Amino acid sequence: MLQEDGNSSVTSSPLQVFSMMPLSPGLGSSYPWLKELKSEERGLYLIHLLLSCANHVANGCFENANVVLDQISQLATPNGDTMQRIAAYFTEALAERILKSWPGLYKALQLTRTPIVSEEMLARKLFVEMFPFVKLGLLVTNQAIMEAMEGEKVIHIIDLNVTEPAQWIVLIQALSARPEGPPHLRITGVHQQKEVLDQVAHRLTEEAEKLDIPFQFNPVVSSLDSLDVEKLRVKSGEAVAISSVLQLHTLLASDDEALGKKSAVASRHTNGVHLPEKDRVNDACSPSNDSGSSSPLSSNGSSKMDTFLNALWGLSPKLLVVTEQDSNHDGSALMERLLEALYFYAALFDCSESTLPRTSIERMKVEKTLYGKEIKNIIACDGVERKERHQKLEKWIQRLDVAGFAGVPLSYVSMLQARRLLQDYHCNGYQIREDNGCIVICWQDRPLFSISSWRCRRSSRDQFDTQLGSLDSGNVRINTQKQTVLSFVLDAARNILVRALNINTKSIVYYF
Repeated sequence: MLQEDGNSSVTSSPLQVFSMMPLSPGLGSSYPWLKELKSEERGLYLIHLLLSCANHVANGCFENANVVLDQISQLATPNGDTMQRIAAYFTEALAERILKSWPGLYKALQLTRTPIVSEEMLARKLFVEMFPFVKLGLLVTNQAIMEAMEGEKVIHIIDLNVTEPAQWIVLIQALSARPEGPPHLRITGVHQQKEVLDQVAHRLTEEAEKLDIPFQFNPVVSSLDSLDVEKLRVKSGEAVAISSVLQLHTLLASDDEALGKKSAVASRHTNGVHLPEKDRVNDACSPSNDSGSSSPLSSNGSSKMDTFLNALWGLSPKLLVVTEQDSNHDGSALMERLLEALYFYAALFDCSESTLPRTSIERMKVEKTLYGKEIKNIIACDGVERKERHQKLEKWIQRLDVAGFAGVPLSYVSMLQARRLLQDYHCNGYQIREDNGCIVICWQDRPLFSISSWRCRRSSRDQFDTQLGSLDSGNVRINTQKQTVLSFVLDAARNILVRALNINTKSIVYYF
């Protein structure tokens, strides 16, 4: 099992021995000794081979990479133990990256390959059903909406990627049982396929009619990066809640493409010197740069992410709940992405190994169609093609804060519900922890997914209120009592100024 701190249940000496072994046995030779490796030795050697191969690929040494791929192929299998399965999908991704160096060859091999959308949708559905990660995001989202919408008469929920009606059926049932009575509910669902939206609309309308709740469904056929916010049809007087589950990171690809175009223009003014992608992106202050001094929203112009978040802010949502992968797969260098992806997917594959039988067909579908596709996208693709640009929670906190959103700490009830859901899986490997008012879902000690909640920050007074409310427990939102105290203090200060300066009260302006 790959560990982030470099430690292992096996001493480091086998890996040191492996690193000194020749990678090429000579023409026509085989590797009979590979078959004699024990499971832990094989796992260590596969890590060594993957890192060696990635290094060759990054440096353009494709002949050496080919030799290493030959060795990996004799050890890796999608039906083996955790490291064998991981190695199989990372090897395929590295091989595809090499093929892309010959565009004609690569395109020729893709001519008859057509992605089967139904298989991808099935794999995502199985992932949701078999593992708690997305279920936790949906559960916490519903609880946050119920708390934020207490007393609201007209509620509008926007789902940026609606795929299943189950989440919103549960919410409709909860809203129907409110002591103050059900609200008028409108749900806007965004998806690229009209058939999916039609199915969701039918199920939700059916449930709302059964519970006698005023309900409307607004379908928007669109991808996230081409979404026209006007089609969300937010009306005056609606209390708006937005749900984004594993979606926002895909917008970062458009930002990278824009930076690449800017750099291409700049290169024509630098004696024609063309920078490789990793240097080009870093030079342009990309959002994928891990430097703490750079803002996640570039000041060099309006990025796709910046524009989209500004558009969401303009809708004045009462709540925005974001669920994202909690790992840095947006590094500009191949080796950086490969290492981060190894840690992340090693945890997911280990989770599969610990909770499902190795012969499970459903597990194999998830690993091949979902994990394998994501790994290939992270490793083999660049530019706008690389959609899987997962980032750490702290990056999202920084980005959303700059976009004008204030964090809403998830409640104790949300944490309690999340822990109860994990208990239903009867596996000690699943863990959750609180981080800056957000929930982080882990396998063992490895963070995998994060859930954060946000509201619009509209004025300096609103920001001051948030800071005042955080004095007691770091990030607790200001409550009604503190608002009353603050108002009392401001009114008293205003009266003192009026008496001292003998001025008209109408000329006093609040700046908080």
